[in-house]
Amino acid sequence: MKLARTIRLDESDDNVFERPADAGEWAISGGFEFSNWDESKLTGKPRQAFSNGWLSLESFGRATFVAVTSITDSEYEALTQKLAQHFVDQYGAPDINAALPVAKDELDHMQSMCEDHDDNTLLMVSRTLNETGVHESFRFNNPQSASLEAFAVHGSVD
Repeated sequence: MKLARTIRLDESDDNVFERPADAGEWAISGGFEFSNWDESKLTGKPRQAFSNGWLSLESFGRATFVAVTSITDSEYEALTQKLAQHFVDQYGAPDINAALPVAKDELDHMQSMCEDHDDNTLLMVSRTLNETGVHESFRFNNPQSASLEAFAVHGSVD
């Protein structure tokens, strides 16, 4: 099974996002954060997060780039639980049981996007706001000679 982790090609995320994600955090699109937004909110750092920020599932920060990598079933389940709790804490879901199917859908969407790509494939997101809501488009850049390990740490060194 595959998902994506945030990567840092440079320090620009520190300057463009209110809460930048650290390298190596699991991530999803996170477009749901902008579902009730209008043009008045699209200024400064929030605009940058809206325009092209992936949502980290550890710090709930944003990153410009993510890269495809393998994930274990237990890691995937833990992320589903964490995202469901985030929906309760930040978005008013009534309880974790109500939030779990939505969290699972978000992770499943990201997993399906990553599944057919080689490890280390870079993913980029672009969002626009129109009369029907938030529109997301995704771009993929196949891995080059540098591996993801050059940019992000994957798990424990133990």
